[in-house]
Amino acid sequence: MLTFIVRRLGVMLLTMLCLSMVVFVFVNLEPNLRKLAIFQTEMRASDQDLENWLRRNGYRDNVVLRFGRWVGVWPKEPVIDPATNEIVPRFRFCSEPAEAKFSGVLQGDFGCSTAFRTPVAERLPEALKATGILMFWVMIVMVPVSLLIGVLAGMREGTKLDRTLSVAAIASTATPEYVSGVIFTAIFASWLGWLNGSAATAVTKGVSFNNFTLPVMTMAVYGIGYIARMTRASMAEVMTAQYIRTARLKGLSFGAVVIKHALRNALIAPFTVIMLQFPWLLTGVVVVESIFNYKGFGWLLVQAASNNDIDMILACGLISVVVVLLTQLISDVGYALLNPRIRVS
Repeated sequence: MLTFIVRRLGVMLLTMLCLSMVVFVFVNLEPNLRKLAIFQTEMRASDQDLENWLRRNGYRDNVVLRFGRWVGVWPKEPVIDPATNEIVPRFRFCSEPAEAKFSGVLQGDFGCSTAFRTPVAERLPEALKATGILMFWVMIVMVPVSLLIGVLAGMREGTKLDRTLSVAAIASTATPEYVSGVIFTAIFASWLGWLNGSAATAVTKGVSFNNFTLPVMTMAVYGIGYIARMTRASMAEVMTAQYIRTARLKGLSFGAVVIKHALRNALIAPFTVIMLQFPWLLTGVVVVESIFNYKGFGWLLVQAASNNDIDMILACGLISVVVVLLTQLISDVGYALLNPRIRVS
């Protein structure tokens, strides 16, 4: 198992490096750099002024060299103002090194956010904390409910209960977040007036039932249907296995067979699906946080993309890659621990 984990970590680091390079190249395309230069100078700046700003701040250097500076394996050179021959920061609202030194992701320096006018390392943790709270409550609601629905449907395959729960699961899976969010808001907030608290207040005033229910419901409903369907399929397959028939022939009650023999094996496949919900939650929060104005990771990413905030987009992309790779590793390790056949192979 240790050899497997070490090998997977090596593959993860290589994958992370390649994906980060791809994101870096696309974010630093010419139209984005030109917009950044216009935003940092003035709208009436000439093409030559824009070019001079980009060249002075190192945006015309080789892309591999710039990527090395961003990662922190190549020293950053100080920016020299040609008019005064003095060291000046790239951006007025962020401190810059006064001399050449290694300062990148590996050193904890994610760059400067031009949209929020602050270092990325100061703005990003606050957004991740807010999204972490939202994802925690979504998982608390989504996982138990979906497993219960899937187990109940799989226990009685082909019955009226199975068909009813399966139809409900398919309907929830087919409803994207931007549709369910609008529907829930219209019903519970506008029509009934029950949950009219703004999710934005959850960041400043704390989480409450009134301001957090709608975002959690919106994200949980989609995931509940998907996990429930996978659990139902796994449970139905286990219930037809030979050892289940043997247990029933020995005189065990139906409930004892389900709890002692079927349930553990039926939850192996859903475990992988549950772990893979974390990458989906990162994409889901982009829609949900924008709808409910909840200032988390998704809201931050939307604002960065809308305002051409290059360093913030790169940091958000790196966080997304890390979350996806880590959840895949945990999923593989957990699956191997739950399934003895995988460990033997």
